[in-house]
Order: sequence, then C-alpha cells, then structure tokens
Amino acid sequence: MKSEQLYTRAKKVMPGGVNSPVRFYDPYPFFATSARGSRITTADHKTYLDFCMGYGAMILGHGYPSVIEAAKSQLENGTLFCVPTEREIKLAEMINKVVPSAEMTRLVNTGSEATMHAIRLARAFTKRKDVVKFAGGYHGAHDYVLAKAGSGAASLPACEGVLEEAAAHTHVVPYNDPASLEREIEKNKSSTACVIIEPVLANIGLVAPEKGYLNEVRKITEQNDVLLIFDEVVTGFRLALGGAAEFFGIKPDLSTFAKAIGNGFPIAAITGRREVMQQLAPAGNVYQASTFAGNPVSVAAATAALGTLVEGKNAIYPQIARMCDNIVDGIKDMLSAAKLECAVNSIGSMFQVFFTPEKVKDEASARKSDAANFRRLFDELIKRDIFIPPSQFETCFVSYAHNEDDADKTIEAYGEAFRRIKK
Repeated sequence: MKSEQLYTRAKKVMPGGVNSPVRFYDPYPFFATSARGSRITTADHKTYLDFCMGYGAMILGHGYPSVIEAAKSQLENGTLFCVPTEREIKLAEMINKVVPSAEMTRLVNTGSEATMHAIRLARAFTKRKDVVKFAGGYHGAHDYVLAKAGSGAASLPACEGVLEEAAAHTHVVPYNDPASLEREIEKNKSSTACVIIEPVLANIGLVAPEKGYLNEVRKITEQNDVLLIFDEVVTGFRLALGGAAEFFGIKPDLSTFAKAIGNGFPIAAITGRREVMQQLAPAGNVYQASTFAGNPVSVAAATAALGTLVEGKNAIYPQIARMCDNIVDGIKDMLSAAKLECAVNSIGSMFQVFFTPEKVKDEASARKSDAANFRRLFDELIKRDIFIPPSQFETCFVSYAHNEDDADKTIEAYGEAFRRIKK
C-alpha cells in the first residue's frame, strides 16, 4: 500500500509521521493526493466520501471553482508583498458587515494565532491577567488554553512543556453550567480579564449549548465587566453567515475566525468592539505582527468564499442544514434498527455519534462515550468509503457539495457499521 510506504518514510523525518496529531490513527493514516466536491482521493487510488472536510474549513466543498479561480488570479500577480493591499480592506469590510459584533477586523493566519492575540487584547484592555475557559473547549495549542482542552489534546493525559505560570492564570469550568461560571468569576472578579468559549463545543465531539445558556454567559460577563470572546474558528460562517453570534443572537466583545472563511486557504481573523480592537499596534500598544498576515493569495480566496456565502446565503445554509438533518435522522433510524443506545448530537451542518446512552451536554458526559466502539465505527465506515474524523472528540461536517446520493450512501454505511458493531 502506497500510504503505508509513505508513512514509513514520514516517521523518519516528521515526529509521529504527521504534522498535526489529529491526522494520525493506527496503524497509519491514508495519504491524500487530491479532493473535489465532497470526495477525497488517496495515494492508494481510493476515493472516500469526506465528512472531515478540513475539520470544518471546506464549507463549500473541495476545490470550489470561484475560490480556486480567485487564488489562481492572485498567483499571477504575486504571492507576498508585506505591504497593504486593497483586497485586505474589502475582506475586512465584508466581515464587519456580516458579523453582528464586528466593528473592526485584524487578519491573521491561524485560529491559534487569533485566540492567542484575542486573549492578549482582553488582558490589555481590562488590565487583568486571568482567563476562564470551558472543559473540552479547544482554542489552539498555546499555553493559556491547553488546560482541559479538546481536539487532539483530549487524548493526552497532560500536555508537557506548558508553563505552570501560564496555566495558573487559566480557570476551567464545565460547559452548559452557568452557575459554575458565575461562581468562578465571583471568586476571581478582580483578576479575570476574559471568558473564552466555543459557542458550540466542536472539539470534544459536538456539544450544543442548552437553551438560554449563551445568554446567561453574556449576562454574567457583562455584569462583572469581563470581556467575552467567542471562539468561532469552527462555527464562524458555518452556523450562519454571521456565525454563532447571528445564529444565537448574542454579541460578544471579541470573536475569532478561521477555517470556513478561507474554504481551505490559511487565513484567520480577530474581530470585535472598536475600543478593544484599537488597542492593537500601531493604533495601540498591544503588539501583534506576522509576515504572512493578509497574505494576498489567502485574502483573494477568502474574499471569493465569503462573497459566495453572502450571495447564496438563502440557499446554501438551508441546504446544508437540511442535508445534515437528513443524515442524522437516518443515523438515528439505523441505531434503532441495530438496537444500539447512542447519543447523536447535531446543529446546523455538524453532527457526531457518541457511544453512550446518556445525553452528551459537556466534557464529562462526552468522555463517557465508548471510544473503542467509536474506533470500530471509523474502521467500518472507511471500509465502505466513508471518511469521518478518526477521533470520538472531533466533529463531522456537511458541506454545500454533499448531495442526496451522498446522504443515502452515508446512512446505509452507518447502518451496516452499526450492525457489525452490535455483533
């Protein structure tokens, strides 16, 4: 197998044979060569129906024509200038227009970079040091947010190398429990700079907020003069054009975006209240800089992707939500037929199956899921040409490229997989 051979080579020159730990699974991951629409093709000439979709980045599908054409056009004119371009202004204007809480935007490269600088901004604005996050929430791989983190970090007993001094300023509370958040902030009221939250937890599996929960979070932070940061790296431009802020009708003080904004190109953004954003240099004294920030190729791609979403919002978002609902309803029917008790969480165009009969509403309940059975599910699905993220603590994504035939094939594959697991 070509992928096995490539993995043997990769282990010799790359730690663990991969450049991000979530890409690894035993005995070795497949190596991709191309992708188009809802499908991804491997070095072994296998084609899979893709529900990883760049961990949510590919909202329009792989190789969306207008996005690719915009990037190609920019390549003809240069790949990096390190001076401003008009397209950066246009993209920031588009983001500020569609995101309800965005008054100013700073373009950066990755979600980790965005959350790191958003927290620094909050500290500078409030003159306080402490951060509150939620168990199972993942906000990138920097020191202040790796405490009880989701995504690939969820499988580690601890992340070594994190500064204890940094971790001491990070306080973790359970998700969907407003009373715990209120107690934590009350206890550290004079030192808490911000609360950072994934409005929908998407890195401990998928966990949606209970009714009224995010309103309570907003109320608690406002009452205590604590900045609220929505980490919309996953939900931004996916749950709705204006992200979770629009979907749930809540305005945070700062927001971070990545993934879907570029439909596969590396770009991210920090947005928020003007008075907070103006703290960034050169307007203020919070230093943030990057050689590749506002990269013209990524900006061109993001402008095309966001333009497509703006123009087609009345068709795109209902279609992918309906497609996701159809798949989830089919999966539930297949679970019932196989007499398996599982929780199936979904919202918008995202879903995940948990092998537990309990409701999954936070990190603690997500961790009760049978990870061995999930691995069996992954193995059975990939035999049937369906690729989902290989970890229980990730989320499946539906794109605009998925169609009814894809949905039918997926439901049938889940049904066959459940029957195998039940044996």
